[in-house]
Order: sequence, then structure tokens, then C-alpha cells
Amino acid sequence: MKTLQNRREFFKISAAGTLGMMALGPLACSPGASVNRKSFGVGLQLYTIRDAMTADVQGSLKKLSDLGYKNLELANYSDGKFYGFTPTEFKKMVNDLGMEIISSHTSVEAEGITTESAKKMADDHAELGVQYCVQPWVEEKDRNVESYKKMVADWNEVGRIMKDVGIQFGYHNHNFEFANLDGIVPYYDIFMPEMDPDLITMEIDFFWVSKAGQDPVEMFKKYPGRFQLFHMKDMFTKEAPFYDVTKNDIAPVGAGVIDFKNILAAKEVAGMKYLFVEDDNQGNGKPFEALETSIHNLTTDILKQA
Repeated sequence: MKTLQNRREFFKISAAGTLGMMALGPLACSPGASVNRKSFGVGLQLYTIRDAMTADVQGSLKKLSDLGYKNLELANYSDGKFYGFTPTEFKKMVNDLGMEIISSHTSVEAEGITTESAKKMADDHAELGVQYCVQPWVEEKDRNVESYKKMVADWNEVGRIMKDVGIQFGYHNHNFEFANLDGIVPYYDIFMPEMDPDLITMEIDFFWVSKAGQDPVEMFKKYPGRFQLFHMKDMFTKEAPFYDVTKNDIAPVGAGVIDFKNILAAKEVAGMKYLFVEDDNQGNGKPFEALETSIHNLTTDILKQA
């Protein structure tokens, strides 16, 4: 019930804000009306608008640029192409809109990857000009100690190949890595000690670590400098820790209960270089409205204090 109430309050506030912007006219919606949003370097993980990208790549990217997003993290690499475009084509499309491609999510599954395919993946991303490639997911069937150890070893090798072309490999967490498996907590007992910090950085997702009952600032203190990428994702309610990937509580940044100002105050300890907004639920069917809320809250409040 509390979650539903919070959601209702959020949508009331969002609706009021939208009416206010309509009353003020086009300048109220313009990123440059009162602040240059792009100057804050807010990024977006494109998984957030995956349906829109499937329907209209160029139109969707323009909407992001108009909202004031500066940096992108991709989530669609297949057969040497990104969203169906060659690296050169996609990079030009993004740059022409005043944005930059910083990172890309691309999976190396439990069965591993050949050296040849890893080099191909590295070369394609190098042509695109990314700084980071990130492992975003582990299939449920592979969430066991034996598979985790094998995958970490494979990821270290991929990280070495990526480093050869100037790309930093990374790992994006959910909440399942913090589940206790017969006395072993994979994130702390396998991932952090066995991932080579020179080859793999951590992309920390604040929604998922919070749902797993973890304190991001304490994580930074324990592993300083190992969190170069932040995923900004809020939550409507605080709950008891859980480890299944239930995502119906995702909120736009600043519309929930996560204390991002406190987290960003420790960004230098973390080693943060870039941050990306992400919403696995695509804004509950209204992704661009939710993205407006996130970037508004970031550029008018949260990042001004960071």
C-alpha cells in the first residue's frame, strides 16, 4: 500500500510539473532555459528506452539530446553493429546530436568466449570509440559459486583484451550477487577479490545494492577507487533485503528514497568517472517523462550539491 501511495504522489507531482511547463511555454521545457543540462554530463543507459530505440533510433536519440542528456551507454551490440548500424554510422548519429558514447553493455556468458570473438568485440567497440565495455547480467542458472568463479576468470581475460585497445572492462551488479550461498557472498567473496582491479571496474547500481541491503558509501570505503561508473536509479520504498530481480519499485532519480547527495559526496573515494540514469521498467510506459524528471532533479538539485 505504501508503494502505491508513493507512486500516486509522484505522479501527482509529475503532472503538476508538466502543467506548469506547459503554462510557461516552450522555454520552460528547454534544457537551456535556466541551466545548461548538458554541462552536467548526465548519461543514460539506453536499455531505459529499448522499445523506443527499436521503433525509431534517430528520433529517440534526438529526444534524449533535447532533454539535455550528454553521455550514452549502449545496450544493443550484435554481429558487429550497434542498434543495426555500423560503429561509424552510429557514432556520427550520436555526435551530430551533441552527445557522446561512453560505454556499452555486452555480455560474456558462463560458457565463455573465444579469444577471436573477444578481439572482435574489442575491435568493434574501439571503432565506436567507447571508454568502457560492461558485463551487465548473469543468467539465473549460472548464479552459483562454481559458475561465478569461472566467469570471473573469463572476464579477466576479456578485460586484458579490451585493455589492449584502450577500453576498460566492467561489471554491473544487480542484487543477486549479494545473496548468501552456503556462507559465501559472491560479490564480496568472489567478485571483488578475484576480479583484477586493473582489468575490471565496477558499475554500481544504487537501486540493486540498496534492495540487497548494502550501503554504497561503505562499499566505496572498503574498495576505494574501484567504482568508476554509477547507475543512478531510485526506489520508491525501503524494504527488507531481497535477492530476486524484482524491479517494480524503480523510481526516477530524486523521486524516491535513495540519498544520492550522500552517495555523491563520496564519489572521489569511489573513483567515479561517469554516471548514467537507468530505468529497467522504461518509466512504466512513459520513459521520456520519467527521464525528464530524473534529469531535472539531477541538474537543479542533486548534482549541484555534489
